[in-house]
Amino acid sequence: MIEFLTALLETPVLWFLLGAIVLPFIPAGTGRGLLTLVVPIISAWVIWTAPQGLGGAASLAGLDLTLMRVDKLSIVFGLIFSLAAFLAAIYAWHLRDTVQQVATLLYAGTAIGAVFAGDLLTLFIYWEGTALASVFLIWARGTEGAFHTGMRYLIIQIGSGVILIAGVALHYTQTGSIEFTSFTGEGPHSWGVGTWLILLAFGIKCAFPLLHNWLQDSYPAATVTGTVVLSAFTTKMAVYCLARGFAGTEFLIYVGAIMTLFPIFLAEIENDLRRVLSYSLNNQLGFMVVGVGVGTELALNGTAAHAFCHILYKSLLFMSVGAVLHRTGTSKASELGGLYRTMPLTMVFCIIGAASISAFPLFSGFVSKSLILSATADNQYPIVWAALVFASAGVLSHSGIKIPYFTFFAHDSGKRPAEAPTHMLIAMGLTAFACVFIGVFPQTLYALLPYSVDYVPYTWAHVLEQMQLLVFALLAFALLMKYGFFPEEKRGINLDTDWSYRKMLPAIVGFSCQVIGAVWSELMRGSHAAKNAILDLLSGYYGPQGRAAQVQSTGLMVLWLAILLGTALVLNLVILPS
Repeated sequence: MIEFLTALLETPVLWFLLGAIVLPFIPAGTGRGLLTLVVPIISAWVIWTAPQGLGGAASLAGLDLTLMRVDKLSIVFGLIFSLAAFLAAIYAWHLRDTVQQVATLLYAGTAIGAVFAGDLLTLFIYWEGTALASVFLIWARGTEGAFHTGMRYLIIQIGSGVILIAGVALHYTQTGSIEFTSFTGEGPHSWGVGTWLILLAFGIKCAFPLLHNWLQDSYPAATVTGTVVLSAFTTKMAVYCLARGFAGTEFLIYVGAIMTLFPIFLAEIENDLRRVLSYSLNNQLGFMVVGVGVGTELALNGTAAHAFCHILYKSLLFMSVGAVLHRTGTSKASELGGLYRTMPLTMVFCIIGAASISAFPLFSGFVSKSLILSATADNQYPIVWAALVFASAGVLSHSGIKIPYFTFFAHDSGKRPAEAPTHMLIAMGLTAFACVFIGVFPQTLYALLPYSVDYVPYTWAHVLEQMQLLVFALLAFALLMKYGFFPEEKRGINLDTDWSYRKMLPAIVGFSCQVIGAVWSELMRGSHAAKNAILDLLSGYYGPQGRAAQVQSTGLMVLWLAILLGTALVLNLVILPS
């Protein structure tokens, strides 16, 4: 363990751990805020200056660990995680909650540690660290609902870690190695159970279809600042792990395509805007998973670039909706509208985030999503490409239009809240600037990607195709609103497949318990009645007043004795050896 702690000195995780230890001893206020800003800056510097290769060697339980594996794939994820932690610290400058501040530092640090893990045991340690740290951002909201949501979140996250360590153990038994490298081998047909379990663990944190409900359940339940932090790390850490371990696994292409499509309808009918953003987060993860499945250099560059841009514009959207929630006390579309009058800057930043996620030219989403779409088309997946194009139109509808429209325009809610606090505006402004800067100067991002990039996003064909798609989606939204076909925003909670374990399963268990209880009760009643009948019968014959107690004639008794002796003789003759 001492060797493990010594190896931490070479990693950026050390600074987050030190920050989390020191922070409670600093008086709440400016000092703590500065600490939460300085730690991500130091982390980014350590990552930027770290030599490429393996470092942070340690030994634990007889296994060789590598705490610092530095290459271009880990660098790009490490840098965006550090930037996300920095921006979140500015956004949360007003916080005086020690638990949230410590949890944020530990959460960001363990996520960065997972990105640089060179072995599966180190990955597991950080994997569980992210689960334990992040749940406090949900519980910090202090409501009974947040407590139960946090428990569900923790069970699923810890469960993914249990599956991961089981897969690691089986993989080690089969191969004798815990190195975190590609598991694809000769394809899925050659995988052992351990490899499938590792993929399942990654899939849970990446919110694969039917494994995704924890995301929409937990993120909207967190605090205003906690949701911003949650949106940045867990799922993108899983994307990184997929890119590291399962690049080129073809069936992931189709998994990703499904991920881009199924949240669209659910996001359209959802009233809670933070849940809408959670569904669109699921949608955007699908693009990244498609890139991992295609597995070419262009596709993996697209996955890394889209993860980088997604963290920025998704954080910006959560920041803007969070600022509205902070000022009005609600994020329900049915209770908002008309806020552009008093929150104009928040509105502008929200529109920039919406334009970025919708992949408008000159915004970050355009230059990253184009890489994945081009890679998909180049590798002859026309149906998947068409699904991604359709999903892009859906993103514009439920995030690019719905979020800013129902928050700041639509009907007038009558609310006149003050503009967001200055520190929130600064955080949103910096994030919005990054979204526009990357969109205008994409080569700045491309230079960080794992492979050399010979790609020009701003061609007439790319721009024209995207603008046609966006204009069509805008026109469709306008017509749906005009003729009343767009889903009305209604108060309520929409359940998707989590209905199976939040409603159906409890109902089945309750009904089954009632049936089993009724059957058991009847069986016990019947057995009790049968027992009494048998006892009555025996008592009637052998009891004090029974027939067996009556005086019998001597001749009858001799007859019974003869019968019993005869039976004994016959049995003895039968069993005598021949």
